[in-house]
Amino acid sequence: MSTRQLLEIALSSGRAGSGPATWGQQAIWDAVRRLPPADAPRYNITTAAPLDPGLPLPALLDALERLLHLHDSLHTRLLPAEDGSLRQVVDPDGTLAVELWSADEGEDPAESGARLHEELAAQPFDTSTQWPIRVGVVAADGLARHISLVLSHTAVDGSGMSRLVADLTALSLGTSPEELAELREPPQQPLEEAEFQSSERGVRRDSGARKQFVRKLRLGPPRLFPPAAGGTDPFPNAVLRSPALPRAVEEVAAAHRVSTSSVLLAAAAAMTARLAGRSEAVLNVIVNNRFLPELAHAVSVVAGDGLFHLPDATAEFGEVVRRTHAAAIGTYRHAYYDKLALAAEVEQLTAEGVRLADRSCVFNDTRDLLPATPDPTSDPGDGPGDGPGGDRTVLSWPVEFEPRPGLTYALDALQSPEALSLAMTADPAVLPRPAMERFLYGMEELIRTEAEAVGAR
Repeated sequence: MSTRQLLEIALSSGRAGSGPATWGQQAIWDAVRRLPPADAPRYNITTAAPLDPGLPLPALLDALERLLHLHDSLHTRLLPAEDGSLRQVVDPDGTLAVELWSADEGEDPAESGARLHEELAAQPFDTSTQWPIRVGVVAADGLARHISLVLSHTAVDGSGMSRLVADLTALSLGTSPEELAELREPPQQPLEEAEFQSSERGVRRDSGARKQFVRKLRLGPPRLFPPAAGGTDPFPNAVLRSPALPRAVEEVAAAHRVSTSSVLLAAAAAMTARLAGRSEAVLNVIVNNRFLPELAHAVSVVAGDGLFHLPDATAEFGEVVRRTHAAAIGTYRHAYYDKLALAAEVEQLTAEGVRLADRSCVFNDTRDLLPATPDPTSDPGDGPGDGPGGDRTVLSWPVEFEPRPGLTYALDALQSPEALSLAMTADPAVLPRPAMERFLYGMEELIRTEAEAVGAR
């Protein structure tokens, strides 16, 4: 049984300041505060990984201390004001607790690390009083063997976490913050981002993006799927793990000269239209918003919602892929805006009786955002073709979630070792389990069939 110890990393003389929250901070904080307390941890952004062949604990702790100085978002608290606005406060000093488990002889650090990670990830954050980061480390034979990072979504999005992991890796291997600065543009801090957003240039960008978003809202159908009575049943979560999809997606993308994300988005749009019995599809697409140079290396939350509308989504799939790529570029370009301001616009238009597009179907391609992690449907003991860890497609139902009002489905593309997984959470009153199965297997079939077709040309 692992022994537990709580270590503290001290931050002193860090950057300090306060100011308005960024659009991303405000949007996530507002979304999380509406959740039931038991459901809030699912918004945490987490990653865990073995440290092989191991790292001296002092080196890892030193790297974490340097990481705190490098990224203000890790020591920023969010304070709601009486007028409903949100302010960010960057603390110049304080301590970061590190949960250290020392594995006993014969104990697998990876198994201990998985238990520690699950424990840390299951806890919500109080972002007004706590820093938005938790760290867990499993040590064995005098070395750190496994690390767990759990962050509040108000501090990072998937791209931000990916950059955080890259920076921690570099710092752990001896790269100094100064050397990191020479290798890339310095990351923009959240206070600097908030300053841009309130500038004349930021206001113009916000206004233009919301204008385009509303234009698409007016064009799309007000409802995709037939109406269903709102129920209280849990939302099932289905995960289709396909070892064949990574190569098939690459082949289709190369043949049509589009991104692999566009291939997956095209398949999701096509299956949405088919199951809804319509010719068009509207998807709320999560966009990482790292297109502005100053945000390229930001460890913060800048991901936003883009509205993707595709007419004639049931056409020949190769054509759908090409049109999806063109439409997606416009979606990405207009996904950086003040989400609360957009919500106020939408509310006003609804009150005026304007019919707006259905935004209840959500697509999020997370494959390049976080390091690949072991798939719960995969058994390392299986050989190729021998079971869930082999070369066949597997569909599992790992969890259920509390009902989410206004959601038809949320679809995530996930990267796991030697496979691509499609994880779907859906309202069972609209998409019961058999329909979810048809959706996920249908996406795989569309892509694999197109890959065979382009390979035969």
